[in-house]
Amino acid sequence: MFTISVPASSANIGPGFDSAGVAVSRYLTLQVEEAPEWKFTHLNETIPPVRHYTDHYIYIVAQQVAVWHDVSLPPCHVKMHSDIPLARGLGSSASAIVAGIELANQLCELDLTEKEKFAYAVKIEGHPDNVAAALFGGFVVTVKMNEEASYKKLPAIDTDLVVYIPNFELKTEDARQVLPKDFLMKDAATASGVSNLMISALLTGDYELAGKMMESDLFHESYRAVLIPNYFDIRSEARKLGAFGTVISGAGPTMISFVPHGQGADIAQEMGKLFSEYEVAALKLDEKGLQVHQDVPLVEKE
Repeated sequence: MFTISVPASSANIGPGFDSAGVAVSRYLTLQVEEAPEWKFTHLNETIPPVRHYTDHYIYIVAQQVAVWHDVSLPPCHVKMHSDIPLARGLGSSASAIVAGIELANQLCELDLTEKEKFAYAVKIEGHPDNVAAALFGGFVVTVKMNEEASYKKLPAIDTDLVVYIPNFELKTEDARQVLPKDFLMKDAATASGVSNLMISALLTGDYELAGKMMESDLFHESYRAVLIPNYFDIRSEARKLGAFGTVISGAGPTMISFVPHGQGADIAQEMGKLFSEYEVAALKLDEKGLQVHQDVPLVEKE
């Protein structure tokens, strides 16, 4: 028996469109046991049911990795729990992909390296920011050029997080349809500079400047704001309470604030009073990413 844990992730951090991702302290967890035949048991309702194990996304990913290595997946019973909401911009598909890759890695004893897991995850997901954060934890900067993707994890970011999760879904493809197809060179140069300065500010611990740059994005936030109710109100009220910066999480509709260390719970409580129709939660940056533990039972939750 072994347990796989994968954190949720937030991508497109402000001007880090399709490149910057951060792992957050919500998790997809799989407890895996040998079994005479395949079976998936969902321990909470966040994960939608499937008719047959061959239709399960995590199995599909694991099977694909097994095929790439010309091996067979041995049957097992997988008990799953997730507190990552679907289609909310918190990387639910990325966490499932990472879990599926690791499931194949463990069951088939593939001894995959971090770079191999990353390459497989990008190949399946199509873009690197969410999967990199889920794999490696922390704040990760990525780029995909042609078919090759690269990543670099930043030193630990000393902030808390507050997320605002609405009760409706927003599909990534719908959020992409509102984006422009082209940028003028001068606009692209400015947008790139904003992103560069955000990363530099994070590296030097200037979170005030980093937050300002997060809210100065020119690539996607202004276009997607129309799809997200209370977008401007959430940013404004969070800033009044001390948030460094508030951005769309992934493609939305969730939003996420970077706030001073130790103040996440208090800010979340106050923001929850203002936006009672949202699930407002204080989270942490997860610095560990993908974790595998041997012989650790998963507590069933409802």
